[in-house]
Amino acid sequence: MDITAVYPGTFDPITKGHLDLIRRASKLCTRVVVGVASNPKKKPLFSLEERVAMIQRELIKQKLDEQVVVQGFEGLLVDFAREQNARVLIRGMRAVSDFEFEFQLASMNRSLAPEVESVFLMPGESFSFISSTLVKEVAILKGDVSRFVAPHVLEALQNKIRQVRKDRGLD
Repeated sequence: MDITAVYPGTFDPITKGHLDLIRRASKLCTRVVVGVASNPKKKPLFSLEERVAMIQRELIKQKLDEQVVVQGFEGLLVDFAREQNARVLIRGMRAVSDFEFEFQLASMNRSLAPEVESVFLMPGESFSFISSTLVKEVAILKGDVSRFVAPHVLEALQNKIRQVRKDRGLD
């Protein structure tokens, strides 16, 4: 049976933890759509186009680009899932602290689209503490995040932070 899954997120930036979940999802589903949410409420560091391009580049490098596609979206996740003919939403669970929010989100999504099932995947132990937010915070404070992101993502992150600091007169 062909199963399409949507793995949604802001991916600002994509981390090795995200890639781990994409690989895991690609083993379970015939097609995975990485849905990059525009989500201006989160005030992303990277534009939607930049985030999509970074993910696409990494999928090609990892040879996942035939089974996994990337697409930006706005609006309700369940509407995007329906547009993609997805039956599954992939959600990552790093720790017990993620459970309450993910439970609420899954319940709301089930209420809005009962035909779409939420599936929770845990990243490998070496990725369980990584989040885009933490990676950005460490990078902004000039810490080494090279273990957590791909080299081209690290370069883009460093360039973006340099530009933001320059624009704000901090360097």
